[in-house]
Amino acid sequence: MSRKLTIEEALKSQGFYMSTTVGVSMFPLLRNRRDTILIRPVTEPLKKYDVPLYKRGNNYVLHRIVKITQDGYVICGDNCLQKEYDVTDQQIIGVLSGIQRGEKKIDMDGVRYKLYCRLWVFLYPLRCSLKRVAAKLKNGIKRIIGNGI
Repeated sequence: MSRKLTIEEALKSQGFYMSTTVGVSMFPLLRNRRDTILIRPVTEPLKKYDVPLYKRGNNYVLHRIVKITQDGYVICGDNCLQKEYDVTDQQIIGVLSGIQRGEKKIDMDGVRYKLYCRLWVFLYPLRCSLKRVAAKLKNGIKRIIGNGI
């Protein structure tokens, strides 16, 4: 019985890693267990808006670079409020280079994708505010319902 290759082993031996996504941190770009992603080794310096795959402890994380600093990258999932600071090149395993949604391939070099990336990062403060307001409303409604009012 052959064992399954790790992501690092697949990148080294095959030059790519392909899998379905797991999780909602990159929604709406990536849909949980529905979209297929292609990860390739990093061959050039990463830029703002790239989506590296890196390790946080024993977990693999696929999030977007929102800023580059002297100490590393500031990274955040498209569906996350928390930014992660000082992610270094040593932590990065590969970079997202392809997305397949059903029969449709998302053109990561296309205008629509590039516009989405820039708009999504630009709207981060507004998205954070809206998520916080929605959470407060949800908690308020739960309290009202819970009190039988």
